[in-house]
Amino acid sequence: MKTWSTHSGYQLLRILGGRSNVFLLSNGRADILIDTSPKFMWPGLRNRLNRKGICHIDYLILTHSHFDHANNARQIMELYGAKVIVHKAEADLLSSGKMLIPEGSNAFTRMIVRFFGPMFSSIIACEPCEPDLLVADRLDLQDFGFNAYILHTPGHSPGSLSVIIDDEIALVGDAMVGVFPWSVYPPFLEDHKQLIESWGKLLATGCSWFIPSHGSANSRMLVEKCFARIIKRTNQ
Repeated sequence: MKTWSTHSGYQLLRILGGRSNVFLLSNGRADILIDTSPKFMWPGLRNRLNRKGICHIDYLILTHSHFDHANNARQIMELYGAKVIVHKAEADLLSSGKMLIPEGSNAFTRMIVRFFGPMFSSIIACEPCEPDLLVADRLDLQDFGFNAYILHTPGHSPGSLSVIIDDEIALVGDAMVGVFPWSVYPPFLEDHKQLIESWGKLLATGCSWFIPSHGSANSRMLVEKCFARIIKRTNQ
């Protein structure tokens, strides 16, 4: 389980990896879980939480409502007492258990969505879960005991959120991927323009590391290079 520490002494633990990353943020008094993984990973997630001695989770932040992030939200809420936080644009999707299939960002992923999207959407419905707190543009976590905040970073989905911790680490959900050494551009998204604007917002935080839900952490240098390359291509 990979761990990061910030200058305020917060511990960020990647408590589950593989298909989707799940993170646990702790200040020694409160615990925040970020995302919940797809349903088939629930036994592994629960086992990891139990091994860490986690009996109560104060808040669950969902970076968005897609199945591989929100599918176990109801279990986390019911078993660990977590209050669920999601962007207001995706609250109804979470409450109903429905999921919108994002568009592909390249020829291959567009083909996947075109041929398998309708079938996929019926398979990956989530258990309905009522959120407790809704985010608009930003939600400060100072009252929760953390020098951190939640930032609206749409593009991959309308209500995508990122968590900015100590202005050092950004948990970016699917706004980026950490799979390729040359690019952080996600294979699926709703709005390219919004995504690039969100990258600009994330870089403006001053964070050194941008940790996605799929793959490994991205350095600031890599994100800046990808951002500059896309801006240059857009302006040509």
